[in-house]
Amino acid sequence: MDPLLLSLFAALIFSIPGSPASAQTSPTTAFRFSPADNILINCGAASSPVMPDGRSFKTDAQSSPFLSAADQISASVPSASGVSSPLYLSARVFRAAATYTFQLSRPGWHWIRLHFFPVPFPAFDLSTAVFSVTTDDFVLLHSFNLDDPSKWVLKEFVFNATKDRFSLHFSPMRNSAAFINGIEIVSAPDFVVADTATFLFPVGQASGLAALAYHTAYRLNVGGATITSANDTLGRQWSPDGRYLSSHSTAKVVSVEPKIVQYPDGGSPLIAPRTVYASAVKMADAQVGSPNFNVTWQLDVDAAFGYLVRLHFCDIISKSLNDLYFNVYINGLTAISGLDLSTLSGGQLATAYYKDIVVNATLAADRITVQIGPTREDTGRIDALLNGLEVFKMSNSVGSLDGEFGVDGSEVSDGEVSSSRRAVAAVGYKRPDDWRKRNSFSSWLLPIHTTQSSFTSSKAGSGFGSRSGYTFSSTLGAGRCFSLSELQDATRNWDAAAIIGVGGFGNVYLGELDDGTKVAVKRGNPQSEQGATEFETEIQMLSKLRHRHLVSLIGCCDENSEMILVYEYMANGPFRDHIYGQNLPPLTWKQRLEICIGAARGLHYLHTGTAQGIIHRDVKTTNILLDENFVAKVSDFGLSKDAPGMNQTHVSTAVKGSFGYLDPEYFRRQQLTDKSDVYSFGVVLLETLCARPALDPALPRDQVNLAEWAMQWKRKGQVEKIIDPRLLGTINGDSLNKFVEAAEKCLSECGVDRPSMGDVLWNLEYALQLQEANPPAAAMEAPVSGEERDERNGSSSPAPAATDGSSTAVANELFAQLAGMKGR
Repeated sequence: MDPLLLSLFAALIFSIPGSPASAQTSPTTAFRFSPADNILINCGAASSPVMPDGRSFKTDAQSSPFLSAADQISASVPSASGVSSPLYLSARVFRAAATYTFQLSRPGWHWIRLHFFPVPFPAFDLSTAVFSVTTDDFVLLHSFNLDDPSKWVLKEFVFNATKDRFSLHFSPMRNSAAFINGIEIVSAPDFVVADTATFLFPVGQASGLAALAYHTAYRLNVGGATITSANDTLGRQWSPDGRYLSSHSTAKVVSVEPKIVQYPDGGSPLIAPRTVYASAVKMADAQVGSPNFNVTWQLDVDAAFGYLVRLHFCDIISKSLNDLYFNVYINGLTAISGLDLSTLSGGQLATAYYKDIVVNATLAADRITVQIGPTREDTGRIDALLNGLEVFKMSNSVGSLDGEFGVDGSEVSDGEVSSSRRAVAAVGYKRPDDWRKRNSFSSWLLPIHTTQSSFTSSKAGSGFGSRSGYTFSSTLGAGRCFSLSELQDATRNWDAAAIIGVGGFGNVYLGELDDGTKVAVKRGNPQSEQGATEFETEIQMLSKLRHRHLVSLIGCCDENSEMILVYEYMANGPFRDHIYGQNLPPLTWKQRLEICIGAARGLHYLHTGTAQGIIHRDVKTTNILLDENFVAKVSDFGLSKDAPGMNQTHVSTAVKGSFGYLDPEYFRRQQLTDKSDVYSFGVVLLETLCARPALDPALPRDQVNLAEWAMQWKRKGQVEKIIDPRLLGTINGDSLNKFVEAAEKCLSECGVDRPSMGDVLWNLEYALQLQEANPPAAAMEAPVSGEERDERNGSSSPAPAATDGSSTAVANELFAQLAGMKGR
């Protein structure tokens, strides 16, 4: 047999679909799963009637050994309209925290099913109850409320128990109550969720999925009717898909007898019942020769979480093998290209197959869209089909499935800090040695295993449709894949007038997408070794990072050997332009402090936000960009390096960086640490205060180097002599002293004497508090230009001129010791 097929079947042994039964008949016992744990509780019930699916639940008295509660409150009614089961006619009510503890027969995957219905209760209106439900490791529900008294709700979760004891905690909000009608703790097959799946984009393997918990958001029997727990061997419920179809005119329902559905050799019959695979939605007959449209389903989701999307397929429409090939898209990106069910099924029709796709929070935004459509190749019949669709919410970095806080009170950071022990292993990227021989830079985006980043759950991202919110995230990589023609249109065919930046990598253009979104388009120069290397580094770094104060990557393009990255557009450009050189309206002291604080947060995240940490290596005011609201974001990660490992104190590397910002210790010893970034940031702080370049060879020799010159005045106790004249009289003295103190510490000669970025951040926030607590009267006025202030004060000796230019010859003479170093 073909080695590819052998590997496919090996994967299927641990994951592929199936289960017998139809929606009208009970499943055959041959495929019934016998769970090791099958704990079923009818909470608050004095007696337990037989459930519609034939299962027997324990009464409240029978389950009392499991429960630890401060009160014994039950509520019940003889009947209620609209409920699907007698399970919802009684409830256990808690006015204080309560815990169910269960002894498991063995660790492994388990379903948690929680049933809620606010039965009438004289002592408390349960429809107003607000409470949380947690396990020892995961938050299942946070501030949960069921405000419709006519509505019953089933919440289904699946998690991988690692211990033989399991606890379920109910915590009512203050002056509220918690309640529960039914609890199911049931073992699931070991392969119910595989440890690996496929990332939506860029394509690669996601691993570590077995360490997460999942909440069932959708389980759809596409093209079929409702399947109840009685007709599913794992007690699941499947809903019809009709309400989620975008256009019924594009879809046609097809079905066959469930008994003809087969499972591949080694495939499990428990992933989905035959009834799911026996019905499907296919492309409708468009009455044209070459139909070219997609069938679309739209599913609203929580924008703060990532999702595991499980797609079920079974070719029940073809009359012969090798006749059906089609594409599958999720949120406009290709999830499966040229799906060939004949090959995947081992050369059999009507054979079940499924595929798991991981969609990160930014790509999902607040909606997941699934589409099927024909390929553009002449490969057989023009058609496509989908049989089943499941969507599972994935727990975030702090182990929560609802909200931003973990069981231990830890909070999701802006970038989903990756030290979480429940992290999903990231997709890293490695460039092969022969990458130049290949057609595009996507050819060297090869997955490598790493454990340095966690599954992302950023709240950032635009709404469905524009896709302008697609970004690199902490684990799931880049977002939108642009065509070259799209970016040519966006930049007016690479109009020179649209260039907003130039570097060793190539040019950066201002572009506008077809939906009006402005973007910055970095087009790599294939002839530049520096550019190619920096592109590789940029992708490697941004595939790990996501933070409010780091510039986000929206997507990429790799057509025709191009290396193009598309970033969010920062409307107010580099921080430097607003301090000096561009004659822009001056920033107030408060604005400058807030910008420095934002940049410090971004750098602090770089140093601490991944397991190993990242050193930027090129911190300067031109790499701090400002958005339309003057929020600062650190950019340009082309020189970045992973920080030293646990048993290392530094990274030995060739010196790179920018003149004027270089850490002298790094230059002398060629040993890079995060304190090198701290030194560079100290120079940024002085630029902020003095409004002049880090190096200005046009000035007298003792004023050329900003750091040396400013520290001379600091030692004299006359810092006010070098302040940007536009700020004179607007800075609180204590705020100024704290700010200069922070800068001075950053510029310490030895790295061990410099503060961490976290300490720098604290000092800057304190300086801002001092400024806001007692701002000078002049700070309340609109800032004026330096010339206006000089005229107003009658000054004849303004501060050193703020010049933008620099003389390379003079710089080389003054810094001859840097000979042989590759600066930027």
